[in-house]
Amino acid sequence: MKSDIILAGVGGQGIISIAAAIGGAALHENLHMKQAEVHGMSQRGGAVQSTLRVSSKPIASDLIAYGSADMIVSLEPMESLRYLSYLKPDGWVITNAVPFVNITDYPELEDVYAEIKKRSNHVIIDAEEIAGQVATKRAANMVMLGAASNFIDIPLESIKEGIRQIFGRKGEEITNSNIDAMLAGREAAQKFL
Repeated sequence: MKSDIILAGVGGQGIISIAAAIGGAALHENLHMKQAEVHGMSQRGGAVQSTLRVSSKPIASDLIAYGSADMIVSLEPMESLRYLSYLKPDGWVITNAVPFVNITDYPELEDVYAEIKKRSNHVIIDAEEIAGQVATKRAANMVMLGAASNFIDIPLESIKEGIRQIFGRKGEEITNSNIDAMLAGREAAQKFL
């Protein structure tokens, strides 16, 4: 088992929480894991990226080479384009449909979608709408985790355990709403399989 994942988005969208949940799930399964983060200008809405490598065998580096990522999970569609060169030919691009427009020359959204759709394996879902239906829009990152969980070789129960590790101290209600958001994202992405 091996998964090389790039998580991308904008500061404050919850990229690090996704990485922590997958990491917790991997450790729950006694898998090896390496993670690296680039926060950039995250407090000002700048780009945030995290690489996450999970394997049943020891991992030498937390870096992912060009053309070798199994998956890009992005909470913002344009940010997914930044990392397409890292994706292997049969890798998955999983992105939130909702843009975080923080620059004046943000490209036309349909052009961004068209680039993503050039990849045969892609998922584009409105994570904020889905999160708002089952929890709160702030759980959009957990919706994206759920969408990605379809393509990560880690049991669903361990992903739930990873979420419990992150949100458990905030109480059962918040923990369960984040799990619900993850499950809704998982279901929404299944139509792309």
